[in-house]
Amino acid sequence: MQQANRMNPPRPKAQGATIRADQRLFLTDEQLRAGVELLFFAYRDFTGDPDRILAERGYGRAHHRAIHFIRHRPGLTVAGLIDLLGVTKQSLNRVLRQLIADGLVEQAVGEADRRQRILHLTQTGRELEASLSETQRERLRRAYLEAGPEAVAGFREVLHRMMDEGARRLVGGAGRT
Repeated sequence: MQQANRMNPPRPKAQGATIRADQRLFLTDEQLRAGVELLFFAYRDFTGDPDRILAERGYGRAHHRAIHFIRHRPGLTVAGLIDLLGVTKQSLNRVLRQLIADGLVEQAVGEADRRQRILHLTQTGRELEASLSETQRERLRRAYLEAGPEAVAGFREVLHRMMDEGARRLVGGAGRT
């Protein structure tokens, strides 16, 4: 019986369901390696469309991440973006300088603390972010529709559980509904 469970592990339970000890998922090293490869290829393809758009402007993925979070976290400060991305001030400054010089990002002085620099996308920045995000949303939309709601919930749960505790706190429940 034990061997049969290892060969045919039970399907993942819905979020919040309890799993008995005898129902725990057993994965071989080969299955885990295959999962790593799936993540590599999915990430390559997920970032490929935006990479082509960014390359036309001389930008890379660091620019994309900055643009994404500035757009979707109103009132984000430079310090907050450094924390969110887990990068050094020096590396972020290089990216921000270029985005500001190209008219995609603006900085405003914080109202409560004048040392803060609040980041906002300009109209041009919002248009670029929309084109980058639409390619990724369309890829996710297609995959989610083909996989179905149970698979989507499981996928989100797996991604959430792969993150370090600090990242979990930053995203909260985002993507888990």
